Amino acid sequence: MDLTQGTFEEKNSRAKKMMLWFGIVSLIMSFAGWTSAFVVSSSREDWLVDFELPNAFIISTVVVLLSSLTFVLAKKALEKNNRQLTTVWLFATLGLGIAFIANQFLGFQEIIDLGYNFTGPTSNVTMSYIYLIAMVHIAHVIVGLVCILIVIYNHFKQKYTAEHMLGLELAATFWHFIDILWVYLFLFLYFVR
Repeated sequence: MDLTQGTFEEKNSRAKKMMLWFGIVSLIMSFAGWTSAFVVSSSREDWLVDFELPNAFIISTVVVLLSSLTFVLAKKALEKNNRQLTTVWLFATLGLGIAFIANQFLGFQEIIDLGYNFTGPTSNVTMSYIYLIAMVHIAHVIVGLVCILIVIYNHFKQKYTAEHMLGLELAATFWHFIDILWVYLFLFLYFVR
């Protein structure tokens, strides 16, 4: 495919999508590094092997999967030029994203209630990794929420149509990525002791 061919709009769209994928690949490499460090560190003598993830993390996983579904429904509604339903699904996605973060912090509270903190005398390397991985992921969810807010703003300004929805598509791609990333991280932390 000759990337120099096409209209300005097509080239602009390809460039923005490519930049997003470069960012996603760099995030994959970062989280691969942290999960690799988790595996390597698990051979330490002070590593917790009998720890179970908080129930709030399970709820977070369900919530984040639902948020991906609502974003897909928002896009499908926009493709059918149903602006009102698009608005409903975008706000549902935003609400579920906020609920995800709230559940993450409930999970942190469950860990603290068990007597483990991020740092200090009541911390250990296992919990520090879990806090680090989850907090960095939450930072990316916050970025995703900002993207959704921008999409909602642009939607109200009627910048998206069934034929022109690049901003919504980019935000959806990033949102689905951070959702899939959390499912991977949850399963990793659940099964790798």
